[in-house]
Amino acid sequence: MSGQLKGLPDRLALRVARHLAAAGVLIDSDPETAYQHTLAARARASRLAVVREATGEAAYASGHYAEALAELRAAKRMNGATDYLPIMADCHRALGQPEQALKLAKSPSVANFRPAAKAEMTLVESGARRDLGQLDAALRTLELAPLQSKSRESWVVRLRYAYADTLEAAGRDTDALAWFHRTHAIDSQELTDAAERAEALEKRVD
Repeated sequence: MSGQLKGLPDRLALRVARHLAAAGVLIDSDPETAYQHTLAARARASRLAVVREATGEAAYASGHYAEALAELRAAKRMNGATDYLPIMADCHRALGQPEQALKLAKSPSVANFRPAAKAEMTLVESGARRDLGQLDAALRTLELAPLQSKSRESWVVRLRYAYADTLEAAGRDTDALAWFHRTHAIDSQELTDAAERAEALEKRVD
């Protein structure tokens, strides 16, 4: 961040940096206020990719999906980064444009993503398939992901949970139950309600 701000006059750089820092602190607890801070930064330094990126991420966190998409597109034009693609695809889903989400999911750069980012795109892609009523395609998308990974990272937890949830939506209750249990087994941070979902399914399967 500091490298990009160096091109600004000192006082302006300091103000922009303070707004971005405040946004970073607030984005989880108060995303709307974080978004307002990024808008203040953008009003002063709209030609900096780091500012547009921060604005896009805060807009996404606060549910302003059209704005998030516009800001992240601007950042991508400026710096060529592809890290934003999963968020951009999810914005398309939120805006009722699953076909556009699927187009981004097929971007060549996704193949070079790190596992966590690739998992994010897989989740968005499978969700877009569900939006279109394509449950079988949603399942196939998730089955190509590393569901059996030995990792306990949050992205593995979320992939397994999405798979279990989609199996249940497809009426495959026994398989869904097994995958809710597999999710719960590695969900030490209780990111999901896999245990409760499994308990509810057990009553139905019995």
